[in-house]
Amino acid sequence: MDTRIKDVGAVETDFLFDLVADLNPPLSIGGPLGHRTMFGVAAGSFEGPKIRGEVLPGGGDWAVFRPDGNMHLDVRLTLRTDDGELVSMSYGGRWIIPAELRTAVKDPAVNRAIDPAQYYWRTTVLFETGSERYSWLNDIVAVGSGYLVEGGVAYRVSEVL
Repeated sequence: MDTRIKDVGAVETDFLFDLVADLNPPLSIGGPLGHRTMFGVAAGSFEGPKIRGEVLPGGGDWAVFRPDGNMHLDVRLTLRTDDGELVSMSYGGRWIIPAELRTAVKDPAVNRAIDPAQYYWRTTVLFETGSERYSWLNDIVAVGSGYLVEGGVAYRVSEVL
């Protein structure tokens, strides 16, 4: 074993907030690297013990569906806290959908009933704000677990400690 390797401990997280985003109808763009689709955000909300508010319209996910049916996420959102501060939230990630679920995931009549434990939907989240009150967000990395909800998507977001 390389003697330069140190035990830095396990990665731990702390719950930050739950977020729900209502989506506009998708825009099918296509492209050479896979099928790019833009999922625009119409509205939404987020709530946790230290921060809560609304997801503003205008953000979205410029996702790429790979030839194998899985998705690369590329998301930009603007959050407005309940006390009026603005926060930029950006994240990338992967949604890995087992082959046997791909047809059901595309069907809005049944996709929300699929247990999120049956697929892998994970993100890495960064924030940016000029708000003094929420400046601590500028200095953290967060992770999220996504799932489908009626009218859109939801995430459980946790700070990496």
